[in-house]
Amino acid sequence: MADGTSPSLKSRVSEAEWAVRVELAALYRLVALHGWDDMIFTHISARVPGPEHHFLINPYGFYFDEITASSLVKVDLEGNIVQETTNFINPAGFTIHSAVHAAREDAKFVIHLHTVNGVGVAAQREGLL
Repeated sequence: MADGTSPSLKSRVSEAEWAVRVELAALYRLVALHGWDDMIFTHISARVPGPEHHFLINPYGFYFDEITASSLVKVDLEGNIVQETTNFINPAGFTIHSAVHAAREDAKFVIHLHTVNGVGVAAQREGLL
């Protein structure tokens, strides 16, 4: 679904934020490479350095192998998109990630995936033994 036309944000964000954006985009690509993604229904987020408590999350509708440093969406803990973008986010992904980022200042990256093995365990009545 991504159109690949997200303009570069490199010159419009701090060096520290750009570094986190690059690392997070690479992590999305690695997850896709290893087949740990669930099309567009899982998320990885990263805290943006600084006092604002912003974090980056994937734009809704992008496959993990389409995500770039500039396509990531910056949000605050209330779910407000705090940068100019044509993209939007999945509210379910925001809910999970904002709770972790709000509770854990030390959580720099948060990953929520539906791996084949994890789904298999979750589908069992006994769960993880």
